[in-house]
Amino acid sequence: MVRTAAALFRSQGYHATGLNQVLAEGGAPKGSLYFHFPGGKEQLAAEAVAHAGQELGDALREVLARQEDPVEALRSALWLLSEGLVASDFRDGCPVATVALDAAAQSETIRRACAGVYDGWRSAIAEHLRTRFPDADELATVVLAAIEGALLLARTRRDLSPVDAVAARLGALLGKATP
Repeated sequence: MVRTAAALFRSQGYHATGLNQVLAEGGAPKGSLYFHFPGGKEQLAAEAVAHAGQELGDALREVLARQEDPVEALRSALWLLSEGLVASDFRDGCPVATVALDAAAQSETIRRACAGVYDGWRSAIAEHLRTRFPDADELATVVLAAIEGALLLARTRRDLSPVDAVAARLGALLGKATP
């Protein structure tokens, strides 16, 4: 149910995804929803965001670990994210952003889940940058914000040029930053 909900929330958003659709597409009996998720859709969304965020965070850490050069690591991470956009015909954006934009303002539970995932991703980026940049924490926030914005623009435009532009500009920024 969590995986199905994560996929549906990622492509449709929180409000456009109904529990009956999650149950039908996940092949779960209706009674199991409130047994496993007594907090209902809100709890399911928070757990789906955390699960999808952890999966993408693990992939991000793996990509970063393969590249010592932060510019190349960034390009690899953006390529990974771009592949997901193209493979879904630009339907699937960031698994957190779609829910955050749709529901985090109305639900503290969902907001905390989204913030937790973003904090984890920012920490992974900062850890990768820390050996070369004294301002790694702040720089990681800038990098993550730029990536999220690029993905949103690319999804909206159905075009990867925003991702390419952000990769180029962040590459220049990281190349110029004082280690």
